[in-house]
Amino acid sequence: MSTDHRIFARYKNTRIEKIALPLSNPLRFKRTSAIMVKGSFKRFVEVGRVVFINYGEDAGKLAVIVDIIDHNRALIDGPTTGVTRHSHAFRRLTLTDLVIKDFPRGGRSSIVKKYLEKENILEKWNKTSWAKKLESRKKKAALTDFDRFKTLKLRKQRRRVIQVNIASIKNKAKS
Repeated sequence: MSTDHRIFARYKNTRIEKIALPLSNPLRFKRTSAIMVKGSFKRFVEVGRVVFINYGEDAGKLAVIVDIIDHNRALIDGPTTGVTRHSHAFRRLTLTDLVIKDFPRGGRSSIVKKYLEKENILEKWNKTSWAKKLESRKKKAALTDFDRFKTLKLRKQRRRVIQVNIASIKNKAKS
């Protein structure tokens, strides 16, 4: 790489974009440009961020970050989902795209409940593809052996109907 480029890449998941910017001495180089890094990370740890607990006794429940304790832990609370207010490690949480706007830092459970209901967070969560996928996994895990057998038979019937239709279309195309 020529000496007129600067690289600001620090993380693995970054996308590099080239933009034209003059360097410190524009007379020294014919082409002046710098490389800027645009991170692909969109979800940040912030007060009011809705999180999905993926480990522990509250696994599978939603909570809100009420306060950030340090770079490893946060104070979370989920009064409408049954999560008590406690400190939780970030490695056991997954950040969602949902954020409560203008959420006060260190708000009590009653305030958390009020903001959750005001912004309809649980309804927004249930509309996400993530929540739908978790729900379908839950339903699939609850199937009995006979239910799995019935779905197998229905899939075979569907496959047969599709194959017959495709064959008829191919025969019409040949003639």
